[in-house]
Amino acid sequence: MRKNCTPVFVLPLLALLSACEVGPDYMRPDAPVPPMFKENAGWMPASPQQAAGWETWWAIFDDPVLDVLEKEVDISNQNLKAAEAAFRAARAEVSVQRSALFPTITGGLSARVTGSGGNGGVGATTTGGTVITGGGGGSSSTRTIYQASLNGTWDADLWGRIRRIVEGSVATARASAADIAAARLSAQSELATDYFALRAADEQAKLFQQTITDFQQALMIAQNRYQAGIATLADVYAAQTQVDNAQTALVTVELTRAQFEHAIATLTGHPPSEVSIETGVITDTVPVVPAGIPSALLQRRPDIAASEYNIAAANAQIGVAISAWYPDLTLTGSATTAATTLGRLFDISNLVWSVGPQLAETIFSGGMREAQTEQARALYEQSVANYRQTVLTAFQQVEDNLAALRILEQSAAAQARTVQDARMAEELTLNQYRAGTVDFTAVITAQTTRINAENTAINILNERLAASVGLVVALGGGWSDSQVPQAPDLYRLTADMQAAMSTDVSTQH
Repeated sequence: MRKNCTPVFVLPLLALLSACEVGPDYMRPDAPVPPMFKENAGWMPASPQQAAGWETWWAIFDDPVLDVLEKEVDISNQNLKAAEAAFRAARAEVSVQRSALFPTITGGLSARVTGSGGNGGVGATTTGGTVITGGGGGSSSTRTIYQASLNGTWDADLWGRIRRIVEGSVATARASAADIAAARLSAQSELATDYFALRAADEQAKLFQQTITDFQQALMIAQNRYQAGIATLADVYAAQTQVDNAQTALVTVELTRAQFEHAIATLTGHPPSEVSIETGVITDTVPVVPAGIPSALLQRRPDIAASEYNIAAANAQIGVAISAWYPDLTLTGSATTAATTLGRLFDISNLVWSVGPQLAETIFSGGMREAQTEQARALYEQSVANYRQTVLTAFQQVEDNLAALRILEQSAAAQARTVQDARMAEELTLNQYRAGTVDFTAVITAQTTRINAENTAINILNERLAASVGLVVALGGGWSDSQVPQAPDLYRLTADMQAAMSTDVSTQH
């Protein structure tokens, strides 16, 4: 617990200015950080050419269409805009709370016209006014009173309650800034994953289109053999069924592709009707980013940074709760002047003023302060547990994607051999059917095996690309908590900065 009090000087005013901050100072809690990544041991992934500063981490995939789509995220993604607005609100809250450290001064200026009714003909004199008399019908008098006032109030914040509130607001604003980076990284990674799934659907569509052509050729062979009397009608229907199944699979793939295209449109902030992505080729190069040192994740993951800033905010609330046990000292002052003529309003003889301190202490609260302090400490411990869980989850995600990349690489190599064997088996079986040495059932089996093998190879490639994206995200996407604004930056709320925030906050974090 910190209690750094300034010395008490002789002068009463300086004594009022002396202040302490009760409550614990923030210290980063420890977290379970392993010395190395288990899944990275003995496996040296190839390092791709990194984009400058990693602001455009997706450049490692060298896909111009993906590059255009990813840049749309910063411009039009609505979740990112919401996160940015939340940060600006949190930053404004810092200045709102910080204003309580300074005196509050109010002023007023008024003018009142007063009068009295008839009095039976007797003249009436008003103080500082004019006597107006009337005969028989009564008399009346009026006067104008001008008044000016100035009032000031200042909370001395002897125990640092306001400063702890400001400290918590700063931490919350920093967490909100990290949330912007987390929202951006989430949208970018989701878009990349959807894009590669769309490209995988393109490859599957090509596969089934070619399969339909192949099956139609097999159907023609079956029809010719049936017409020649060396095959049954069942072979023809079986071959036709193969063609129909392939056409159905093609329609399903086209639906899947359309759904991914719609998802990409939403992520880029556009209605689905405005986004159309040309059919393309999926990359067969899967870049892998080296995992590096595990402890670096504490600075490179925006969600970890946000979680830690939430701890700092909760820690500050402990000091706020503890300050309720100490008396509040408020200095108030007022000055009032009044006159019946505007020219004499500010004469010193008309001035009435007062100034003095007010000390207030809660004598009995029915256990409220104890409960508030206990609540603040419990919320702090909750935020620490959430932070450690976030760190553990981050390490899990890195290990998961490292394992996926390593195992899927081996699976891709094995599947490539499977595809080659299946194609050879299909060709041999079809030739045997032409020669009449096998029935059409063997052809169906060989064709189905080849289609499944090629489709599995496409899915494995898609999974490898998704794991590569997942590893980039799990490592923080090149983000660093040094990009979070410092306290002086959060205090500045000039009009030009607020205008700039709407355009360049997306490039600051």
